[in-house]
Amino acid sequence: MSGLEAAAALLDQSDDYRVLRRMPERRGYYSPDGSETKLGLVLDVETTGTNPDTDEIIELAMLPFRFSPDGRIFEVLDAFDELQEPTSGVVPPEITRITGITTEMVRGKTISLENVSKIAAPAAIVIAHNARFDRRFVEKAFPVLSTKAWACSMTEIPWREEQFEGLKLEYLAMKSGFFYDAHRAETDCRATLELLSRSLPQSGELALSVLLQNARKSTCRVWAENSPFDFKDILKARGYRWNAGDNGRPRSWYRDVSEDELAGELAYLKSDIYQREVDIPVSRFGPFDRFSDRV
Repeated sequence: MSGLEAAAALLDQSDDYRVLRRMPERRGYYSPDGSETKLGLVLDVETTGTNPDTDEIIELAMLPFRFSPDGRIFEVLDAFDELQEPTSGVVPPEITRITGITTEMVRGKTISLENVSKIAAPAAIVIAHNARFDRRFVEKAFPVLSTKAWACSMTEIPWREEQFEGLKLEYLAMKSGFFYDAHRAETDCRATLELLSRSLPQSGELALSVLLQNARKSTCRVWAENSPFDFKDILKARGYRWNAGDNGRPRSWYRDVSEDELAGELAYLKSDIYQREVDIPVSRFGPFDRFSDRV
């Protein structure tokens, strides 16, 4: 044991200190044992802003890995990471400040559609930390990614039940005992996979196993159609979003809940919002559509 590691181990023994270790770059977490494996992708993008209708991807990273259905990660394959020059030719200064990506770095660069398709085509699932953001950007630019099942490591693991107070990747990493150089796409992918490889502190289950279980479940979209106008702030505070009705779906407040939460949500709307018995529309979708603009 090196002197630094011995010092870290000594500090670990005390309740007065917590030691953070730099994230290692791993090629695997479990040794092959003959188990059935599938190919997964951890994906992350850096963009010129937050609106997929007006902003653009300037970096795409994908980290392929082989995993078993019970959430063990056996092999981490070579990462894909490419930059792309935005149409304007300029990376906004605020984005450079956050990501370190400059206009000079992306000049003349293009993300290869052929390479993205080659890597993504065999994948059984795509994982992103905030899939609601990443999927909306990438499936417009790279059609192969619109055909995949998606999972979100931020929202589909019950971090708060596991006594994590925040959902940001860097915070979850630090609470799990490691740190990394954040805000570049490939590094964020590796941090996500490192997090998924670990056992959750309360349940003891592998984080990837919990994510896979939750990703397979249906999401129920509850439409509070024709709800009283005076209750709009109450609905918003409960997590409802407004759909303007210009996308072929109802002009209505809506909220996504799990199958387990559906009965309680319908009962709440009837008793507290409509204050009468009413038929409330519900639509269902799974991992192939979840987080997509299609729903």
